[in-house]
Amino acid sequence: MKKPTQKLQPHLWFVKEAVEAAKFYTSLFPDSRITRVSQLPAESPSGPPGSVDLVEFELFGMAFQAISAGPLDPFNHSISFIVNCDTQAEIDRYWNALLEGGKAEQCGWLQDRYGVSWQILPSMLSDMLADPDRAKAKRVAEVMLKMVKLEIDPLMKALGK
Repeated sequence: MKKPTQKLQPHLWFVKEAVEAAKFYTSLFPDSRITRVSQLPAESPSGPPGSVDLVEFELFGMAFQAISAGPLDPFNHSISFIVNCDTQAEIDRYWNALLEGGKAEQCGWLQDRYGVSWQILPSMLSDMLADPDRAKAKRVAEVMLKMVKLEIDPLMKALGK
């Protein structure tokens, strides 16, 4: 028997796209793979035996689970995944890939084609917003709040660099 290696593991409930979504996500991020796909072997509120897909996968080496079990609650902004990016090219790559078929939102947020919320952020943004010089941090925040996809250069200029 395989024992989970993480004590805390995100779980995503999809209407029917768990396998498709896991394949998409694992194709985007390094150190990512699908580790198991199986079907629930018993009758459940979501359908007959074999109709519910269970997917185990890793993104950046972090374990996730997903299920295709019919409509329940749609994804919303209460939970999102942050992708910390070191370069503008990395931001652009993840932004463009995850946005395909999805919806762009303010401040580096987007919803992908499955309705999952992502934040594609420069890895230095948290430090910029916590800068001890609160005037600098405020300038960064004001620039960020005007953006949809985040751009590193204007944020750095707002910091005075």
